[in-house]
Amino acid sequence: MRSGRQSIGIFAIYSAWDIIIVGAGSAGATLAARLSEDADRRVLLVESGGSDWSPQIHLPGLLEGALSNPALSWGYQGDPDPSLGGRQLIWAAGRVLGGSSSINGMVYGRGLPADYAGWVAAGPPPYQFDDHDGRASPPSAD
Repeated sequence: MRSGRQSIGIFAIYSAWDIIIVGAGSAGATLAARLSEDADRRVLLVESGGSDWSPQIHLPGLLEGALSNPALSWGYQGDPDPSLGGRQLIWAAGRVLGGSSSINGMVYGRGLPADYAGWVAAGPPPYQFDDHDGRASPPSAD
């Protein structure tokens, strides 16, 4: 025992839970909530980061600070991009409850009509701009 923490074997952890979900981002948290609706199912949700309650997350003007803060983001960078003069762009990967959705700066992008026209020209499924209301799924093929 060190620092007041009791050491337990990995098998003890596995036997205490029916399902272990690693990552409390949007998908992990949703999955854990859904699976835990069954009172007989023991679900453990593990997140390496902490709470998303930080001004750097909740004030859009401070987003850059959240992206470079190792307590809030993993700090990934893309490869140097020749079309950007060799610059490396930050790849936002949240390290908090809510994951990358917590550090997305409230950004929403739907796409331009020309983007949808190009997808339509490429063939099915139907991605006409006018057929979408901004949701992520394509319209049904009814």
